[in-house]
Amino acid sequence: MNLYALSQLPLSAERGWPDLVRIRPSLARLFLFVVLPLSLVPPVMLYLAGTHQPEMFPADYSRRPWLAVAAVFYVAEIATVLAMGWLTRQVALGHGLAIDHHDAFMLAAIAPVPMWLSALGLLTGSFPVAVVVALAGLAVSCGIVYHGVLALCRTREAVLAGGIVQSVIGAGLVAWAFLLLLALA
Repeated sequence: MNLYALSQLPLSAERGWPDLVRIRPSLARLFLFVVLPLSLVPPVMLYLAGTHQPEMFPADYSRRPWLAVAAVFYVAEIATVLAMGWLTRQVALGHGLAIDHHDAFMLAAIAPVPMWLSALGLLTGSFPVAVVVALAGLAVSCGIVYHGVLALCRTREAVLAGGIVQSVIGAGLVAWAFLLLLALA
């Protein structure tokens, strides 16, 4: 798969997804080469921002044990990916759509990549810029889930796919909010 095909995942169910379905990467490979390394980006960025740019955060946070915060955040991210794969499958099945275990977890492994990479916005040293970059990452992730549901569930029911996306992304946002509360509490 090339970068062009990957860039089409959030934009279309007809471009990029057929290649991914044809290739059918193993879940172990996705976990080792996508999830484990890319989910490291947010905890590392959080650690760097907390230790080298404490002015980005309220004064209460300057003395946080940022290494421990980053480690907890990383473990929680991995657990969230596994939970999102299970949830995606359950919600799709609940709406009468068929998606197998592999495809649900493949979608859960790919969908958060833009959000993970958006953590690089912390490198700007500006909290408002980091928030805008994070929101852009969230929007791209939503596109991946939406078009992934259409492609992997083999449906063209936009409203049905939108309902699944709303449930999955909603649960994902709750999980991310919980992660941030864990990290910053």
